[in-house]
Amino acid sequence: MKLSFTGLSVERSGRNILHPTSLRIEAGERVGLIGTSGSGKSTLGHALVDELRTLGQSIAHVPQSPDEALDPLRSIAFHWREAERALGLDPNAARQQELFHALRIEDGDVGKRSWSWSRGMQQRFVIAMALIGTPDLLVLDEPTSALDPVVAASTMTLLREYLSKRQTAMLLITHDLGLASRHAERLLVMQDGQIVEDASTDQLLEAPATKAAQSLSTHRSWLQLPC
Repeated sequence: MKLSFTGLSVERSGRNILHPTSLRIEAGERVGLIGTSGSGKSTLGHALVDELRTLGQSIAHVPQSPDEALDPLRSIAFHWREAERALGLDPNAARQQELFHALRIEDGDVGKRSWSWSRGMQQRFVIAMALIGTPDLLVLDEPTSALDPVVAASTMTLLREYLSKRQTAMLLITHDLGLASRHAERLLVMQDGQIVEDASTDQLLEAPATKAAQSLSTHRSWLQLPC
């Protein structure tokens, strides 16, 4: 399903922190939303999730840290049941097994509380929960910033492989151009609360058109990083 919105904006304390923005994301498309801290990319991500849900579209959100999604006093199994219930889905062991296997967390003990799992497994579990209902769009807001580079790289690779067989689109919000360039086919650059560049990944890396994109791509050492 193609996703689109027009004129989305956010104002706080009488100041526009997200200028009127329009965007279209095709079914199955992998899009990276990049920019420096304070550029407005997370604001756009949250506003987009709210807007598209209001329009009745199936959107899932993965926060920066699993701490934002998991209650340390509740078991992994409890979180999974609650996610299914929130989506109006009947318990389905095969669905859980498929997602756990795809994200390599099938060996985790779901009877334990989240803090007993490693940070990498916790974040993969949060991603698995986000995929339960096969959403039209998966929005990931700095999803690997709480992970070490090796775990971050493997997590994104597993997710990419899983999504490659499905029509769920992905919006990856990150300040890391290296991460976005590896996992997105199209890049959006934000600056001062607005999208200033929208180009294919190859085009932006080879010939960034704006100062914001040029600044992000100036230091090419990130090309050598694993994630």
